[in-house]
Amino acid sequence: MKKITLAFLFVALIILPLRTTCADSSAIVGTQAPDFHLQDASGAEISLSQFRGKPVVLEWFNARCPFVQKFYRGGDMPHFQKQATENGAIWLTINSSSQGKLGHLTPEHALEITKSLRMNSTALLLDPTSTVARLYGARITPHLFVIDAVGILAYQGAIDNVPSTDSSDIAGATNYVLAALAALAANKPVQPSSTEPYGCSVKY
Repeated sequence: MKKITLAFLFVALIILPLRTTCADSSAIVGTQAPDFHLQDASGAEISLSQFRGKPVVLEWFNARCPFVQKFYRGGDMPHFQKQATENGAIWLTINSSSQGKLGHLTPEHALEITKSLRMNSTALLLDPTSTVARLYGARITPHLFVIDAVGILAYQGAIDNVPSTDSSDIAGATNYVLAALAALAANKPVQPSSTEPYGCSVKY
């Protein structure tokens, strides 16, 4: 019984898809995305505003989350990152796990993760106080945001429409992030502009 109870708690706290909105954050779809400054894995300071003129993807990341692992074990997320950046977008991967919490990254570990997972994002940013996660209302990994070239938040939510940990589901899923980037490139409305993210909780 004890094992069953512990397993249930693990699923409830870590694995079950979590639902959230940006209602209590400063990041509202259709309005100016809040600027921020964070250091990347090499110690360089990166700001959102320095990329004005290009669409930007924000990807909340925790290497220990099974829903994140789904997109990295077969190289799907690096492929999406490469596709987006080759088409002119900026892709910022953000780790907001606090020190001592599951998935926290030191700069040294972040550099190792970047290589071992073959990331193609523009930068892996470290948010150890979870300040930017709270600013955007990001409580899930992976939680994705797409910002247009003039800084307006165009999309927030899940990466796709299949909330599972099975990598074989990716090929048949609707990728909301790539669809949003394609819509922005074509000067068309982003639809949907908001979905329910699924994954693990950000470890504030």
